[in-house]
Amino acid sequence: SMSKDLSELMKEATKEVHEQAENTPFMRNFQKGQVSLHEFKLVTASLYFIYSALEEEIERNKDNPVYAPVYFPAELHRKAALEEDLKYFYGSNWRKEIPCPEATQKYVERLHYVGKNHPELLVAHAYTRYLGDLSGGQVLKKIAQKALQLPSTGEGLAFFTFDGVSNATKFKQLYRSRMNALEMDLATKKRVLEEAKKAFLLNIQVFEALQELVSKGQNGHPVQLKAELRTRNINKSHEHGQAPGKESERTNRRQTDIVPTTPLVRWILALGFLAMTVALGLFAM
Repeated sequence: SMSKDLSELMKEATKEVHEQAENTPFMRNFQKGQVSLHEFKLVTASLYFIYSALEEEIERNKDNPVYAPVYFPAELHRKAALEEDLKYFYGSNWRKEIPCPEATQKYVERLHYVGKNHPELLVAHAYTRYLGDLSGGQVLKKIAQKALQLPSTGEGLAFFTFDGVSNATKFKQLYRSRMNALEMDLATKKRVLEEAKKAFLLNIQVFEALQELVSKGQNGHPVQLKAELRTRNINKSHEHGQAPGKESERTNRRQTDIVPTTPLVRWILALGFLAMTVALGLFAM
C-alpha cells in the first residue's frame, strides 16, 4: 500500500535487489573473510567519487523543498572524511592515484543527472547511502581498525566517524520522520522507489568493477601498496620524533599483517564490512 511511510515502502521495494547486491562476487569474498588493504583502498576511492557527486547535488538543492527537510551536512556529509582517508592511504598525491572504474563513473553521472533534472529523486540516494553508513559505522570502525591493524588514533577510518551525530538511533528516527513528511504525490513516490532500486543496481555494478580491479591487481600490486603504506607510517613516526626501534617494528607488523589471522575475526570483519560498504540502508530501514 502506497499509504505507508516512504521509508517502509523503500525497504519493501528494494528487498530483492538488496539480496542481489549481497551475492555479488565482491561481497561474497568479503563474507569469506578475503579482505585486504588493497580492497579497502579501492572501496574508499569509489566512495569518494560517489559522495563527491552526491554532496555536490545536495548542495545544489539544499533550499529546494523536495530535499531541504533532510539536509544535514554537518551530521552526514562524507566527502571531507573520505579525503582524509585517501590522503592517509595514498599520500598527498592521492587525487592522481585513485582509480575511478567506469561503473563508479556511471553512478556519479546518475547522481548529477538526478540532482540537476529530477531533484525530487535525490532523497532515494541520500537515504540509502547515509543511513546505511550511519547504522553500522561505529561498530565497523572498531572491527576494521583491529582486523586491518590500522592506527589506534583513527587514521584511515574517518569515513566511519560521524562526529556530528551524538545518538545514531535518535538521529535516524529524525531523518526518517523528515523524509516521510516530504510532500509528494503517488506518482512521485513510485519514482522515488524506482530510484532506490536503481541505487542498488548501481552499487552492484560498482562492486563487480572493484572485483575486477582486485583480480587484475593480484600479481604483486597489493604487496607494493602495503610497502608504500608501511614506509609512509615509518616516515611519519620519525617526523614526530619517535624512536625507530620498537615503534617501527610495530608499524611493520601492523601493515604486513593486513589479512586477519583468525577465521573468527575474518568472518566478523566480512559481515561488518559488508554492512558498511554496501551502505544500502538495510538496517536503517
